[in-house]
Amino acid sequence: MAGENIELFSQQTGSAVPRSSASAPLADKLRPAKWEDFKGLARLDHNLVAQLKKGKGRPPSLILWGSPGTGKTTLAKLIGKSFDCHFVSFSAVLGGVKDIREIIAQARKSPQLTILFIDEIHRFNKAQQDALLPHVESGVIVLIGATTENPSFSVNAALLSRSRVVQLPDHNTETLEEILERGLGELRLELGAEAKQYLVKAVGGDARSLLNLLEDVDRVFREREGAPSEEEVKKYLERAVAHFYDRTGEEHYNVASAFIKSLRGSDPDAALYWGFRMVESGEDPRFIFRRLIIFASEDVGNADPRALTLAVSASDAYERVGLPEGRIPLAQCITYLATAPKSNRSYMAMNEVLAEIRENPKSNVPIHLRNAPTKLMKEIGYGKEYRYPHDYENAYLPDEQYLPDDLVGKKFYRPALRGYERKIQEWLNALRGVLKRDSNDTSK
Repeated sequence: MAGENIELFSQQTGSAVPRSSASAPLADKLRPAKWEDFKGLARLDHNLVAQLKKGKGRPPSLILWGSPGTGKTTLAKLIGKSFDCHFVSFSAVLGGVKDIREIIAQARKSPQLTILFIDEIHRFNKAQQDALLPHVESGVIVLIGATTENPSFSVNAALLSRSRVVQLPDHNTETLEEILERGLGELRLELGAEAKQYLVKAVGGDARSLLNLLEDVDRVFREREGAPSEEEVKKYLERAVAHFYDRTGEEHYNVASAFIKSLRGSDPDAALYWGFRMVESGEDPRFIFRRLIIFASEDVGNADPRALTLAVSASDAYERVGLPEGRIPLAQCITYLATAPKSNRSYMAMNEVLAEIRENPKSNVPIHLRNAPTKLMKEIGYGKEYRYPHDYENAYLPDEQYLPDDLVGKKFYRPALRGYERKIQEWLNALRGVLKRDSNDTSK
């Protein structure tokens, strides 16, 4: 392997799995080297696990999907250790197609099976993933890809169809407690029961984050004289855990999705929970306010026209006062929108109108509605017979045509019978009652 590529990928053959050095991170030191030490194995497909543990024949190409710290890299390395193979570990963040070609060239020359493990395979674009496809199909390599993103969206369909997706669940509390005790033993560190419990809850099933935080605690407090108090450890952890929220990864979008769906479902408690979980995890409140402003129009709409005004005002209030007080208008806005009557009829009407325009983009403007800035246009009839609604009762003309000729009678906006839209519908019904009455009046 060319020297300049050493940082991009590493190789191992058969059982030659290097042990972690003394300076390695705690998570690497405690990485399971045997199948029986791999936590969460019982929750994976038993037949597949049995096949992989035996190391017989040829393993299937796999896409390992799970949150950070669920064991994707560990599982890939255990598979590489089980089979008589040339195992190549590669980072999609650091490498590209050129490096893949070099690996493939070596795989063609190798008498052994080559297993190519690509960490964060979702970082590869379509062209980069396409470069793998012929070599997976021909059997030159067995691919193991690891991703934190949903492979339905992050992995090419062709590559996905030639691989088996293995979803690794988040570690449960019991497993994390076992991992924590191993880490404490390795560091020879003591923590109180409450600090342990807080640490386990804070990492959300992520074993690597658990060990990284534990190592940070050890580094911060070991140099002090005397053991740290439980309160000191807890305060440090409260500051540290905020850094584990990924504002670009799948969990970011999962929490944002739960937030919007809770608002739409009129659950103020859940909406507050998800909204402030984002804030506490380091999310920029401006992102949340943008979503609230959109929600006020899309999902509340004219059922409560004040919702949009309040959302914009709350966003402006945040800009004026900042954190921490800016959380107060955020809470007010969340609870108001969650409990407001809901209507998406304006949003639906917009979509119907856009579909109509795209299908029939050149429907003519009725001549009486056209602007007539010149004498010639007036002579042609532009604007002729246009009637000014304010000169009539209710500022309404029941028989005036405003849509193009080919769309007369078309309805796009259908108010819901909720909140203020009920009043809108009643008003429209009253106006259309005038239309119906006048159309039946033959005396005019």
